[in-house]
Amino acid sequence: TEKNLEKIFQKAGDKNWILFFDEANALFGKRTSVSSAHDRYANQETSYLLQRIEDFNGLVILASNNKTNIDQAFLRRFNAIVHFPMPDPGERHNLWKIYLPSNHGLADDELLTIADKYDVTGSTILNAIHNAAINTFAQKRLILLADVIDSLKRELRKEDRMLN
Repeated sequence: TEKNLEKIFQKAGDKNWILFFDEANALFGKRTSVSSAHDRYANQETSYLLQRIEDFNGLVILASNNKTNIDQAFLRRFNAIVHFPMPDPGERHNLWKIYLPSNHGLADDELLTIADKYDVTGSTILNAIHNAAINTFAQKRLILLADVIDSLKRELRKEDRMLN
């Protein structure tokens, strides 16, 4: 990993690139007490990344849904930390409307109901719609409320959550 990261930093060094690390807590995790060679290597990698980010002249953006797992040394070096809270029911309603294909079979009151009832992220909404669309496309019919609920159940199971 360190070799690959070094290649990226070398390439980006003089090109005004923006480096974006999604699921950043996997790479920028907290250092731990050393009890094995693996721990020592992980701590060295974190120290290496700290040094490379500090030396990098461009913009580095980290995305994570688990900020608590990111090493405090990285957090101290950030110029800004932007928190994106869970969407409220009105925002979820808009997301359902935006993400659904124009030719769906759901009434607006059904969208209002699921937006109000299910506290989910925009990505969960999008994934549920994609799954419902694939299933209904194969059957050559419009997406209905039951399709959305089934797909939402599937998405929440992936998150170890249950639909209530």
